[in-house]
Amino acid sequence: MAKQKNVFMCGECGAEALRWQGQCPSCKAWNTMREVSGVPARVTAAAGSGRPLKLSEIRMADEVRFKTGMNELDRVLGGGAVAGSLALAAGEPGIGKSTLLLQICGSLCGFSKVLYVSGEESARQIRLRAERLGVMSENLYILCETNMDIIASSLDCADILIIDSIQTMFMPDIASSPGSVTQVRECTMSLMRHAKGRGVTVFVVGHVNKEGAIAGPKVLEHMVDCVLYFEGERQMPYRILRAAKNRFGSTHELGVFEMRDTGLVEVPDPSEALLAGRPLDAPGTCVVCAMEGTRPLLAEIQALVTPTTYNYPRRMANGVELNRALLLLAVLEKRGGHYVGNADAYINVVGGFSINETAADLPTLLALASSLMDKPVSRGLAAFGEIGLTGELRSVRAAEQRLLEMKRLGFGRCMMPAQGTRAVRAPDGIEVIRVKTLKEALRLAFE
Repeated sequence: MAKQKNVFMCGECGAEALRWQGQCPSCKAWNTMREVSGVPARVTAAAGSGRPLKLSEIRMADEVRFKTGMNELDRVLGGGAVAGSLALAAGEPGIGKSTLLLQICGSLCGFSKVLYVSGEESARQIRLRAERLGVMSENLYILCETNMDIIASSLDCADILIIDSIQTMFMPDIASSPGSVTQVRECTMSLMRHAKGRGVTVFVVGHVNKEGAIAGPKVLEHMVDCVLYFEGERQMPYRILRAAKNRFGSTHELGVFEMRDTGLVEVPDPSEALLAGRPLDAPGTCVVCAMEGTRPLLAEIQALVTPTTYNYPRRMANGVELNRALLLLAVLEKRGGHYVGNADAYINVVGGFSINETAADLPTLLALASSLMDKPVSRGLAAFGEIGLTGELRSVRAAEQRLLEMKRLGFGRCMMPAQGTRAVRAPDGIEVIRVKTLKEALRLAFE
């Protein structure tokens, strides 16, 4: 038999080539081609009839969802986990991925058998952590193994499977080390066939690289049904769970947890938690109401503008995209009439929370102007709205929901764009200030 040649595979997209190339011909990434064994990928078609079917011939059945025992996780998953699905949980080391999955075992074991496979901890370590989290059940099985063949022989005893982590698993008949592109891809493919073929729900923990992306081939994210990202500053107690991909629900929902000695605790009212300890009548701060899926969240944006001692002023942003912050500083100078070219500017969202929507434009500029003038924003004022390059304010979605959340937390005034909000009815007890331009907003915010 002819000797099988090795091939070169891209670590980002999984594309193959016969020769090494500096740039991947598929995804155009540089220095991602790695030599791997030429063993062909064992990709099998999903179980079916083997013939094309008309759309009307496909039998429909309601998806079987079950609760995980944590409402915040169920919210991100779209109402609960789906039987036979494959979910990937990723995040930085120590953020709480293993803690979250071990905690939900306490509830899942109430109606099913759970197999927790660990390739990074010993059985004794898992037992100690389970006792600390209060997770003890006869339906929870622990397997400390990295060989997928041995793991496959133990899957018959489980209805729910947890793999921690996929980068430590390996197929013994593939000549590459654990964590390589081929091993990660083949191990995930094996788990996917098991999940779809037997209706077993699989949760997989994935590592991230130094850039913050999931380690391994990009095809890993395409293979799974749901991709969850666990975010948060390790020095802060709050953790945020987002869905980057979800075949069974929305990707706009968000779950908030607090890390304690006894594990992760759900935060049912994240707005109140994010605003705890907020200083009153302090310059350089403003409250924003951001929408995360269907949930309105109030957060505090702080800004510090101070004269620079360098030739080029520094610009730093935490919780707000830096490029967006630079754009807003240019609008503040050109359209707002405040010169910031000789000052350092620092922006921070308190609590480690990240705001990705443009509704934070107006409160960010109000916080910057407040710090620059050393004058606090009017007491009890919150704001939201998008800023255009000409200084105009544009409307954002879900204005009524934002107003209701502001009223619930005791804010008496709200500044919002006048465009597109004439039909929005303000709840009783809150004064709505509708503005059209940035200059008008800066004038009314400090009265």
